Amino acid sequence: YQATLECLQRTGVNVLNEEARQLLRRAGAPVDGVRVRIPPHIVQDAISASPRSFTLWGRDGTHPMQVVPDRVYFGPGPTCTYFVDPATGERRVTRRGDPGLTALVCDALDNIDYVMSLGLIGDVTPRLAPVYEFSEMITNTRKPVLPWAYTPQNVADIYEIAVAVAGSQESLRRRPFLALFATYQSPLVQTDSDLANAFWAAERGIPVIFLGGGVAGSTGPVTGAGSLVVTMAGALASLTILQLKARGSSICIGGVPEAMDLRTCLPAYGSPEMSLYSAALSDICRYLGLPFMGTAGASEAKVLDLQAAIESTFQVVLSGLSGATLVHDVGFLDCANTGSLEMLVMNDEIIAMTRRMMRGIEVSDDTLMLDLIDAVGPGGEFLSATETARRCRAEIWHPTLMDRQNWVTWVESGTQTMQDRIRARLQEILATHRPPPLSGDAAEKIQAVLEAAEARQN
Repeated sequence: YQATLECLQRTGVNVLNEEARQLLRRAGAPVDGVRVRIPPHIVQDAISASPRSFTLWGRDGTHPMQVVPDRVYFGPGPTCTYFVDPATGERRVTRRGDPGLTALVCDALDNIDYVMSLGLIGDVTPRLAPVYEFSEMITNTRKPVLPWAYTPQNVADIYEIAVAVAGSQESLRRRPFLALFATYQSPLVQTDSDLANAFWAAERGIPVIFLGGGVAGSTGPVTGAGSLVVTMAGALASLTILQLKARGSSICIGGVPEAMDLRTCLPAYGSPEMSLYSAALSDICRYLGLPFMGTAGASEAKVLDLQAAIESTFQVVLSGLSGATLVHDVGFLDCANTGSLEMLVMNDEIIAMTRRMMRGIEVSDDTLMLDLIDAVGPGGEFLSATETARRCRAEIWHPTLMDRQNWVTWVESGTQTMQDRIRARLQEILATHRPPPLSGDAAEKIQAVLEAAEARQN
């Protein structure tokens, strides 16, 4: 953290938004063209102004998420170019309807806490893709939604849709069910559009998530420590600028600091370094009292296979144990290039196992059960004890997808593999799960927003 403060003061960041540069200049930061060197006291003041926690809600007032250090929530990520078709298994360009399917599946899965689109729609007016994605997601889930945007006008359209769903601006401000997903670029660049989008949202009480991170060896130093400094510098510069614009804004900072694959020079999304660096950033944010967004449930694998399972499990367990607040990109394949609903379903089971481990072992006079042990005595059994029946479901985790039958029973039941069960679960969700419909005339208002947005493009 101290190294990050020195980096921001000595090296500074390129701030490509004019209003942001003026805010920093008025706060006392030296500005040289687009380069701004930010003194530590400005950063520290911004951290003190940032709420330690804020709450996101579902659109019907359910599924609250208290975004605070050491409360861990999992969800998919955005903007995959390709999507695995759930009906055919084909890898194809993401299209309209795919974010809605993602939201529907997330709504049905107990261990997915919030929704992102899992894909960048390719068959709509390109500049309006984020607006279409949000309209589909909010229609198909009761859980919080994290949209992204190209422009402030995208944010305005998304906000208008959210107000239509909430019923009023006041209702949305009181119980926000969305947080804007924005980015910073590595190394040490704050873009004009991301800051403008964040300004628009923060002024209306919408929480903002700032995420970025360099690739160690290419857009960041090759060492883990150096990569952490570049990532934290970007995150804290974003936080500082937004607090100067709207003091007290609800902000979650995050990072995806991957290692570079030494053979391809591409980011290694399934590398152990990414989970390690993410855990370190979570520790730093805990020290600062700030919520943190990390990454898990993703893989370099091209299809749902053993590699995807191994990398996903490693990431989810480490993210859970590190206490990262918002963990995104669940369901990514091929270095964040392909979204897979089957990957999402598999990770729901991995997250469930991880949460059981995170729950730990309760030790009390009640759970030590010395009286029961004494009553059963040496050589006895606990299967018939009333306490066993009363507590077993709460104490012992039971899988929904993984098989625990003996061989004979497994053969008699059809010799299904894990992949078979994942596909069957996904198809069951798509065929039967229906979230509550939007209330009132919200659907008509959403359609009107989309039509007005299209009209502006002509």
